[in-house]
Amino acid sequence: MKCADIQIQNEQETRAGFGEGIFEAGNANENVVVLTADLAGSMKIAPFIKKFPERFVQCGIAEANMIGIAAGLTIGGKIPYTTTFANFSTGRVYDQIRQSIAYSGKNVKICASHAGLTLGEDGATHQILEDIGLMKMLPGMTVIVPCDFNQTKNATKAIADYEGPVYLRFGRPKWPNFTKEDGSDFVIGKAQQLSEGNDVSIFACGHMVWKAIEAGKALEEKGYSVDLINIHTIKPLDEEAIIKSISKTKCAVTVEEHNIIGGLGDSIAQVASKHLPIPIEYIGTKDTFGESGKPLDLLKKYGLDTPFIIDAAEKVMKRK
Repeated sequence: MKCADIQIQNEQETRAGFGEGIFEAGNANENVVVLTADLAGSMKIAPFIKKFPERFVQCGIAEANMIGIAAGLTIGGKIPYTTTFANFSTGRVYDQIRQSIAYSGKNVKICASHAGLTLGEDGATHQILEDIGLMKMLPGMTVIVPCDFNQTKNATKAIADYEGPVYLRFGRPKWPNFTKEDGSDFVIGKAQQLSEGNDVSIFACGHMVWKAIEAGKALEEKGYSVDLINIHTIKPLDEEAIIKSISKTKCAVTVEEHNIIGGLGDSIAQVASKHLPIPIEYIGTKDTFGESGKPLDLLKKYGLDTPFIIDAAEKVMKRK
């Protein structure tokens, strides 16, 4: 199993995967309820609203109120999905999430689109790069960052049957779609092995999984053997998969569309420091806000594009 064997099926928005997933979740479970903070169009939930108008709540631009309503709905056995941009899903309402959802273990699904630099032209005020850290620090919060349309759709359906608060993070642009449509390669809390190798471990999440695949293909062409793992569930973390990988390769690169402080890289490093200290290189934003620009241009400017992953892999292998 090599990176070269992974092929693009098409390009679709991960947020569109959420839209299809929530529609199917609603069909399967009458307790699924959707709330939005004036962003029904951006969140692709129109089909759900049309079929289940009685299970939809338009909260307006009042995100804190939306979180409170969602928490209350769980008391009656409902499974509320809150929907808005990632910045407004977390930073704007962190107190409400902590007090009303996490502290009391409410079964709310916080679904956050337009995360990271690939939000693009909306700029720094919307491109939250701290949300994974914020959410993974909350006791009992599950954090999921799917990599493409199919995986977002399957994650959206899976969390309906997963008891407890969940943060589901996805994005705005069209992106390569390559995981299985039937979801057989997605299990909450179980890392997805994309290629097997002995020279370097690459751990990635979200949109950056495809960039890591591109880097893996280039490294294979150079004769390196790449162990590439999609860490779609940041919490609970699949420590067994991480330890198994770094035990083979003795080095790692972490790749995320998020600040390297508090994100996926920190989670991987924590596991390694406890079990098998190794050299690690981090791909992510470096303690900075984003800016307005084209998504791919921003990835290049902030050091998140494919060549940076290749360079990090070659550098970390020399540090063994």
